[in-house]
Amino acid sequence: MRSQLRPLFDRVVIKELDPDRIRRSGLLVPAGSDEPPPQHGIVLAVGPGLDWWDHVGVHMPVKPGDHVVFPASAGAWVEIEEERLLVCRVGEMLGVLEQVEAFPDSIPSG
Repeated sequence: MRSQLRPLFDRVVIKELDPDRIRRSGLLVPAGSDEPPPQHGIVLAVGPGLDWWDHVGVHMPVKPGDHVVFPASAGAWVEIEEERLLVCRVGEMLGVLEQVEAFPDSIPSG
C-alpha cells in the first residue's frame, strides 16, 4: 500500500525539482559555493489552513500542481517511500511561478 503525506493546518508538501545551477546569464554556480541555487518545486498537497482563516475569508494561496519557489531554510525535509519531500508553512514560500507572455502586445502605463 502506498503512503501519502497529508499536511496539517497551513503546511504544504513540496517535491523539489532538480536545482538549476546555471543562471539565465549562462553563469554556472559551482557545487559547494556559498550561494545556494534557487530552490523550487511542485506542490503535492496543501493543508486546510488555520481555523481562523475561514472567519476572515483567507484561503490557501497555493494548490497542488503549483510551481513554487522557497528559501533553503524553509520547513523540514522528510523521506516518504524513498522520496525526499519538503514540508513547510505556506508563509515560508517566496512565490508561485506563473507562465507569462514573453513580449506582451501592450504594456500598461501607470
